[in-house]
Amino acid sequence: MQLARLLTADGPVTGRLEDGVIHADEGRYQVGVDGRLLPPCTPSAVYCVGRNFAETLEQREYDRPEEPDFFIKPPTSVTGHEQPITYPEFTEELTYAGELAAVIEERCRNLSPETVSDVVLGYTILNDVDALDQQGRTARKAFDGSGPLGPWIETEADPRDIDMWTDISGERRQESNTSLMLFKPSEVISYLSKRFTFQPGDVISFGSPANPGTVEPGDTIEITYEGIGTLRNTIVDQPRTETPTD
Repeated sequence: MQLARLLTADGPVTGRLEDGVIHADEGRYQVGVDGRLLPPCTPSAVYCVGRNFAETLEQREYDRPEEPDFFIKPPTSVTGHEQPITYPEFTEELTYAGELAAVIEERCRNLSPETVSDVVLGYTILNDVDALDQQGRTARKAFDGSGPLGPWIETEADPRDIDMWTDISGERRQESNTSLMLFKPSEVISYLSKRFTFQPGDVISFGSPANPGTVEPGDTIEITYEGIGTLRNTIVDQPRTETPTD
């Protein structure tokens, strides 16, 4: 089952998505006619694991981590499917990462790997946008709009063996399978739950395969996880700030 959020003229609605129609308590809404898709949840934090594919370690010449290597994006990083990603004025090297992400259903902590499935609502897609030439992960990855999320939550996905690919303006740049993760989703969520209390709607992403190349204004990023969907966003220029004149 797919769960989605829609921004309508009367505000956000949440419901089951079938054939482009959201069935919510308030009624039925057609995506693109009655409103646009919002990020499928409203996380208090986005927990991101890096260095979780062997090919990424080889590409970046990283050492293999002994435990999940993570960082956090704030809620202001989150933006929705088909919303523009503004190319920040402070970077000249912007890249992307197509990542599988879990959405937490209830407040929880101290989970065992065996109980993780009890608290996961479903899975969606995160684009971990990264300003590579900035110093430190927070500066690189935690800025406004750096976490496109969506397009919806798939509640019946099995995260252990999903084909994925990323296309940049029609060119295939990433292709892999979640079975190649060094740390499996249940291990990652259990590990993080020993350190943080998860809130409903929180997001945990599990890293990206090798990331070949940067993006420029005008590029469209399409990240697909088979059986879940395709997250699509286009890079746009930073809006120009007009200088007031007398």
